[in-house]
Amino acid sequence: MWAIFAALTSILAKVGIEGVNSNLATAVRTIVVVLMAWFMVFVTGNQNGIVDISKKSWIFLILSGLATGSSWLCYYKALQLGEVSKVVP
Repeated sequence: MWAIFAALTSILAKVGIEGVNSNLATAVRTIVVVLMAWFMVFVTGNQNGIVDISKKSWIFLILSGLATGSSWLCYYKALQLGEVSKVVP
């Protein structure tokens, strides 16, 4: 199941960025991911757990987010310039 979503992500992204700046496309995708993630937090009732996150965890989650954002920006640029079958592996 995971592989299906991963494959769909790449294919849909390649089609979606056609004629769109890769940074803008990444920003739009990120908004959708943020909304979906917060929706799941509220559906599962875990929103109160935010106060229990330690300072160390905050730091590493923020660093991870920066790394993820950088990775997505590079990935979308590569998708825009290259073939999905060569970029994704």
